[in-house]
Amino acid sequence: MRNEQEVNQAIEKYSDMVRRLCMIHLKNHADTEDIFQTVFLKYVLSSISFEHEEHEKAWFIRVTINACKDLLKSFFRSHTVSLDEVMDQPAQMAPDHRDLLEAVLSLPPKYREVVYLHYYEGYTAPQISRILGKNVNTIYTQLTRSKEMLRERLGGDGYEGQV
Repeated sequence: MRNEQEVNQAIEKYSDMVRRLCMIHLKNHADTEDIFQTVFLKYVLSSISFEHEEHEKAWFIRVTINACKDLLKSFFRSHTVSLDEVMDQPAQMAPDHRDLLEAVLSLPPKYREVVYLHYYEGYTAPQISRILGKNVNTIYTQLTRSKEMLRERLGGDGYEGQV
């Protein structure tokens, strides 16, 4: 079990990333908060020692994604309707950013994941392949296909610099 100082440092360092990952997968504020608590509870109770900061960050990403997938597969989740809509959250966002967010959130989960990790967290394709346990060429293919889908949904090359 970890001490309070370690936990507080981890929460300060990774809380935004965990919440963003949850929102990308779950599109629901309440479920995001539930998974957020689950991820940090697992961290508190884990005895894993991390080799370096990137190893710790990758652990948080993997645990968060797995917890989101578990929730999405659960019986309760598949037999209920969400009351929160993700687009109610970023109301103050600029229209072009809002369009981009809508387009990214409309991607299938496997493409949303790689887009988030590459463009928002700054990981390279080889790093993403290690985090997700997929072949690096699969990651390159998913990035290429997701860019094509986003280009179609956003209507051309005007968003090229942002995606």
